Amino acid sequence: MTDPNPHLKTILNSVADGVFIVDCDMRITSFNRAAQEITGFSDHDAVGRYCHEIFRANVCYDACPVKEALEGECSVSNRDFNILTKDNRLVPISASASVLYDEQGNVIGAVETFRDQSLIHALKREITDRFTFKDMVSRNPAMRRMFDVLPGIASSEATVLLRGESGTGKDVFARVLHDMSRRNSAPFESLNCGSLPEDLLEAELFGVKVDDGRGVSPRVGRLDLARGGTLFLDEIAKLPLALQAKLQWVLEGREYQPVGSREPQTADVRFVASSRRDLEELAEKGEFRRDLLHRINVVTLELPPLRERKEDIPLLIDIFLERFNRTYGKKIRGVNTEALQLLMHYHYPGNVRELLNIVEQALMLCRDREIGIQHLPANLVANRTVLNATGKFKERRPSREELEALLEQFNGNRTRVAEVFGVDRTTLWRWMKRHGLTD
Repeated sequence: MTDPNPHLKTILNSVADGVFIVDCDMRITSFNRAAQEITGFSDHDAVGRYCHEIFRANVCYDACPVKEALEGECSVSNRDFNILTKDNRLVPISASASVLYDEQGNVIGAVETFRDQSLIHALKREITDRFTFKDMVSRNPAMRRMFDVLPGIASSEATVLLRGESGTGKDVFARVLHDMSRRNSAPFESLNCGSLPEDLLEAELFGVKVDDGRGVSPRVGRLDLARGGTLFLDEIAKLPLALQAKLQWVLEGREYQPVGSREPQTADVRFVASSRRDLEELAEKGEFRRDLLHRINVVTLELPPLRERKEDIPLLIDIFLERFNRTYGKKIRGVNTEALQLLMHYHYPGNVRELLNIVEQALMLCRDREIGIQHLPANLVANRTVLNATGKFKERRPSREELEALLEQFNGNRTRVAEVFGVDRTTLWRWMKRHGLTD
């Protein structure tokens, strides 16, 4: 099959959708400008290559729309799947394919048109993938006690302080508190208190009525944007002392003044704050106002790090797999024993957020039905070598909740559970007996 003539190339390059043409051997003969922009591969990269070498999609080997069109001499419409770009980014596309014939009616190849669905998927994830209270599941006793009191806290107007390490889900809890509150029909606004210089942070929080002479143009502040709803002040320990005094005034009087204005505005918001630092310790050092501390910790929720709730790891993996399978159009069933052993014994300095990132990366790399050790990050594999060398797998005694979680994960298969901990069935039985799980 010859290359398209110059006029056809001009037409194809004017089309907003990606378009490529293959011959009967599935080699690309034409690759339009939109296809180049979506995939990152140039016309020179693509022409002459098999299409699966360029698209590296999850359907290339078992549900390729071009192959299906060629073999069935039919058209395939609106097939959704993900491709891997030149820089290894996953891009969701919607593709259609049709057969091409010569003047004698002989099949000479096929054409596929495809559209980047990234924006649509991002909007869908924004709408459907928000964590809600029903997503907050745990086998950890401390977490379960927190879930029990969460609805009552959410229904109040009390200011809440969320304490916990980075990645423990403070932002998720803040959002859930809003969604379960009487203010849930109004906006939820979030402001990271360490993300901006002091003058810009003040403008972002309180708003600006006129140009303040420092180059800060008029803007609506977060207090106004969150009117009637919830304002989440993330990492409040980083709030400068001068702004702490102003925030204390807002919390006490429920009024504030935008920058450049003397007219007070009503602060009709519910405040939720978070910190990974000990605010009491900072107050002792004079780095955090004690009166503000008393105002924001009317209710304090301590979020434990993931290393203290290892029994939740299998449950969280299942939740993340279900979500990412839906997002990326994959069908990964789970994690094999060796990989789960590694995940159960890793220390997670980044907590739940780090586990989520590990699962997402592994799922994207996995072309099997189960995630294996080869799909996990290199630092986890290195951690496995250290643990095996020191024998810590066998020294560590799991909690009752961890044992229950793994027994449920493997449908009561004690051999699989023993493999995760790197012990024999006898040792596992002793652990189960100690926790009353042998009946």
